[in-house]
Amino acid sequence: MKEENASLKIPTAWRIYRYYVFIFLTVVALITPWIQVNESHFFLLSFDKLKLHLAFVEFDMQELYLLPFLLMILFLGIFGMTVLGGRVFCGWICPQTIFRVIYRDLIETKLLKLRKRIKNKQQEPDMSILKNKIKKAVAILIWVVLSFVASANLLWFFVPPEDFFAYMADPFDHMILFGTLIVSALFLIYDIVFLQEDYCIYVCPYSRIQSVLYDEHTVMALYNTNRGGHIYNEDKEKVFTKQKELQKVEPHAECTACESCVTVCPTHIDIRKGLQLECINCLECVDACTVVMGKLGKPSLVTWSSDYEIIDKKGKTKYFRPKILAYIVLLVGLVIAMVIMGSKKEHMLLNINKENRLYSISKESDGKIAVDNAYVFLIQNTKNEKMDFYFDVTLPKDIKGNLEIVKPTEPFSVTPGVKKKKIVVLRTYDELSDDARHDTIIPIKIRAYALEHEEIVVFRDATFTYPRADIIEDTKD
Repeated sequence: MKEENASLKIPTAWRIYRYYVFIFLTVVALITPWIQVNESHFFLLSFDKLKLHLAFVEFDMQELYLLPFLLMILFLGIFGMTVLGGRVFCGWICPQTIFRVIYRDLIETKLLKLRKRIKNKQQEPDMSILKNKIKKAVAILIWVVLSFVASANLLWFFVPPEDFFAYMADPFDHMILFGTLIVSALFLIYDIVFLQEDYCIYVCPYSRIQSVLYDEHTVMALYNTNRGGHIYNEDKEKVFTKQKELQKVEPHAECTACESCVTVCPTHIDIRKGLQLECINCLECVDACTVVMGKLGKPSLVTWSSDYEIIDKKGKTKYFRPKILAYIVLLVGLVIAMVIMGSKKEHMLLNINKENRLYSISKESDGKIAVDNAYVFLIQNTKNEKMDFYFDVTLPKDIKGNLEIVKPTEPFSVTPGVKKKKIVVLRTYDELSDDARHDTIIPIKIRAYALEHEEIVVFRDATFTYPRADIIEDTKD
């Protein structure tokens, strides 16, 4: 550290790093819906076509067993992030925060100069001035346009862009989609322009959850009372407003009572009061104090650290503690399980149901007895190309005889995304059972496959009903 009055080199503000993260997330969110590999999207949950696209692999709605894994990964990821870094999700990733920064810092402050400084978020513009009213109207108009873009961007993860714009060309035939776009855009306008950070404070349930997840090693924005002094008493009542007053009680207190950390806070709290639900870990207060104390040749009184290290002075923050390792193990396990299950995707979905009639018997011209069983095959091609399908049937090894496919007699084609119903008739001329009292239910194995695609094969279990012996004898006579 340099001499007392020498200025410290001010590091790059956390706010700048947040802007980089915001830009990256915005670009990813806008571009991702447009990227396709073999006509599949990175993520698309299409209720219109009953499809789930994940990592450029297309799944049918019958394969939505992957969706719970995604939800568990999402929630466990956010909870683990909170245990490790406090409400860092809110300050660095949450769309609400990103949109507020775009509207307040970019549009109102940088673009229109409606606000004087980004560092003063407490003082609202004087709306009694006509010039400010015009600027405010322009700011709202710009945000209205951006709200529709953001709402459309959200919908692109449920209705792909190629379909979205086609549907929007005829909105009256797609009123649910059109209405969702309007409602979500209006919500964003109200939320960002009027509700503002009150959404984070009063509406969002996450702030209530975070207090349960915190421990002494959780990293958050903290005011160092050991160096700065106690501005608030144990009842959270403010007792000092000037540095001289504070230093009379605590001579070594370094806080200048400039309140830069207060004026810059987007949720209008005083970080010196201690942990508060409203704090979103944006670290704006850390930046403000770093600049002020840096000019005095001292490190910031507000730092991104833990109670264990800063307040209690027990040692260094333990990042990879058992609780964090448990979250990592769970997340890795879920990802591995999802990958394994996703890799077993079937490109052909097949359901087999027997017809109500158990069997039919007929006598051929050569005297042979034919026993038929009829089935309904419901087939769906989940691959993005038209394919021809067929199947074969096998009996158990202990059953002597054969089953013939009477219908269909040749392969049939199935187009992608269309469920095809096919009537299948199996026949045997062999005596598969000689039970004189009961019909015999024989388990059979059906292997369905796609021609010219050896890897696309599915196996299904079914049954073949063979009549009791007296019925066979009556037919012979």
